[in-house]
Amino acid sequence: MFKVARNFFVLSVFLALVLASCNLPSRSPQTEEPNAIFTQAALTVQAQLNQTPTPAPFNTPTLPPPQPTNTAVTLPTFPPVTNTSVASATPTCDVGQFVKDVTIPDGTTFAPGETFTKTWRIRNAGTCTWSGYSLVFDSGDAMNGASPIAIGTVGPGQEVDISVNLTAPATNGSYRGYWRIRNASGVFIPILGGTQGRSFFVDIKVGVSSSGYDFYTRASSAVWTSGAGNLTFGGPDTDDKGFAMYKDNQKLEDGTTTTKILETHPQFVDNGFISGRFSSYTVVQGERFTAKIGFLALADGTCGAGNVKFQLNYREGGGPITSLGEWTKTCDGIMKSIDVDLTSLKGKTVEFILQVSANGSSAQDWAVWVRPQIALP
Repeated sequence: MFKVARNFFVLSVFLALVLASCNLPSRSPQTEEPNAIFTQAALTVQAQLNQTPTPAPFNTPTLPPPQPTNTAVTLPTFPPVTNTSVASATPTCDVGQFVKDVTIPDGTTFAPGETFTKTWRIRNAGTCTWSGYSLVFDSGDAMNGASPIAIGTVGPGQEVDISVNLTAPATNGSYRGYWRIRNASGVFIPILGGTQGRSFFVDIKVGVSSSGYDFYTRASSAVWTSGAGNLTFGGPDTDDKGFAMYKDNQKLEDGTTTTKILETHPQFVDNGFISGRFSSYTVVQGERFTAKIGFLALADGTCGAGNVKFQLNYREGGGPITSLGEWTKTCDGIMKSIDVDLTSLKGKTVEFILQVSANGSSAQDWAVWVRPQIALP
């Protein structure tokens, strides 16, 4: 109890001292005039304004471009769309059109001198009727074609087949001829689908196909004769009337041995002969007769005293015999090659004749033809 009373006393004294300190006198006057207070405040503000530091330089910022506005744009005025049609080309009076080759496709092969008819189909593609028009050769190879050739009346839109008779040239090769259409006034008309829009052509090849003629193979059916009359092919080789026979694989005067050897020994008399007439053959352009001529070798390897005259003859239609070549041959150890151009006989059907004649004595005239034939080179 005593401690509580003492503590209360001490707390009371402490509070009293605090309150007393708040009321102690100060060095400043206790009161001031109101106007003096306002005046002092104004002076303070004025001093602060006068002491404001100079501001740093100010950089003006770059402003972004102005945003687009909704200002209305004035659109150009277009004329109204109409359904006016485009002007078409003016129709042409005179114009043709190539349709097709009716005969003789391009590149057709003919024999030299062969005749043929070329036909084209042409349409009148203009507006005028063709009357008094003609087919006319223009350039290239005419091939003996007639020009001009009249064309019948052809109305607009109609087609006509135009033909010309031609002859293949005599020499092998490729040939082309260009043709045009000329109107009644002498003016050439254009051709749609034609060469350079003006012409059409015929295109052929001239080539020879030859079956050839093998005298060796046909010798057995040839007609053989001598001064003693008709002979039978095949010998014997001791027949003194002369003989014709095969002697394959026997040695020749040049020491060679070969096949397709046809021996033709003349009649066993001085200046005797032997002749073989072969079946008919039609010669074509470019063919040639080729063979080797000479003698068989004797048992001792020599060719003896042979001395003859070889001949190639022909007969046309039962007419006279005509010579194409003649070669004298003696035993000299050399086989002779012969080559005869038959151009003079192209297109002709003839009988060829092989003949051997003795030059004086016929002893040891073992004359031979090696591979005699007609062929293209």
